[in-house]
Amino acid sequence: MNEYDSNRIYDLAKKINYEKTDSLDEADCYVLNTCHIREKATDKVYHDIGRVKKNFRNKKKPIVIITGCVAQAEGDILLMKDSYIDAVIGPQSSHNFNETIIKIENKKKKLNFTNFDVVEKFDTLNSVKNSCNGISSFLTIQEGCDKFCKFCVVPYTRGAEYSRSLNEIVKECKNLVDNGSVEVTLLGQNVNAYNFNGKRISDLVYELSKINHLKRIRYTTSHPVDFTKDLVIAHSQIDKLMPLIHLPIQSGSNNILEKMNRKHSIEEYFEVINQLLEVNSLIKFSSDFIIGYPGETDRDFEETLKLLKKIKYINSYSYIFSPRPGTPSAKMKIIDNSVSKRRLTRFQKLADEIKLKYKRSLINKQSKVLFENKTKEKNEFFGRDEFNNSVIVKSDRNLIGKIEKVKILKGNQNSLFGEIYTDTENKVHAA
Repeated sequence: MNEYDSNRIYDLAKKINYEKTDSLDEADCYVLNTCHIREKATDKVYHDIGRVKKNFRNKKKPIVIITGCVAQAEGDILLMKDSYIDAVIGPQSSHNFNETIIKIENKKKKLNFTNFDVVEKFDTLNSVKNSCNGISSFLTIQEGCDKFCKFCVVPYTRGAEYSRSLNEIVKECKNLVDNGSVEVTLLGQNVNAYNFNGKRISDLVYELSKINHLKRIRYTTSHPVDFTKDLVIAHSQIDKLMPLIHLPIQSGSNNILEKMNRKHSIEEYFEVINQLLEVNSLIKFSSDFIIGYPGETDRDFEETLKLLKKIKYINSYSYIFSPRPGTPSAKMKIIDNSVSKRRLTRFQKLADEIKLKYKRSLINKQSKVLFENKTKEKNEFFGRDEFNNSVIVKSDRNLIGKIEKVKILKGNQNSLFGEIYTDTENKVHAA
């Protein structure tokens, strides 16, 4: 979502004659778009500002703007703590970017835009074309969260759940396809909570699937509570809807889920999984896990390992609990860090074993791969299969933007390597 927001900020900045640069030394304006989910992300803000200060020690100071969730959560603190920062802009106030730049250029005082103007934000962005031209693009359809999990800052930094209109999303998607996108990933803090005038995410996916040159549709991140039957059915009816579902669970223990205020049980989570597999047995899952949540016992942790073994996630993202200021869990007693680290090591070792076994099961099998770009190696192309696995092949012809059948020859934790077949499945080139 931050990548999507960053691209849209650039689309706005072009209106006041700013151009993107890959060189920090050339920047007249430095924008740091931030995340506040974990403490390390906040620490990186000050580290990056320090890097900018060093680069511009003997030069004219660039305009420095902090955007995103850290700006929302700690706006006044940032401005007081570091005089090098000119402005903070929250994620729902990014439409004020150009106004902010102009005021700073005119020597106005330090600015803080951290209101929840989500309707005005998208009304403004709808008038500015999305210039993203990647083969695979992100598209925000929903923002905010009403769930109030006790560990999460999103309701405080992104606000209440808000869904964009179906028509404006379809229009922006068509624009992305015209720019060259073959795949879109629909984004939302609770993407399957999308609801605009009774239209659900399933209705949106049906509409997007009608766009001719759009070949693949993904969505993230889903909440188990919002996984309605209509979306389950869509996975049996829409070929363009990819069969990998990111479905965060956070813990395998009902005890911890209740402490987290997740609003669902392990049994209800399994029910969603089973419903999806009933309509499409090819579906695979990825998930998020918090290890060492306050109150987590050895038994709770073993339940999480048990869940990992049962679902066999092909990808999982796991972190030690990081208390976020302002959330209820920040006041809870933290588990000894050595215990949490030991549990995380065990969890990640098992998760890696499951992932590697899955990757090896793909060897000598065929995958459909959408190629996104060339690597630095000669005649080598990078793409992703239907399950979002990274795949690398060699070819003398340009594969960018094409979906090709690939036989997987080998693989590791991070990537698969294969060879492309013609329609008659004759070998063309080997990796």
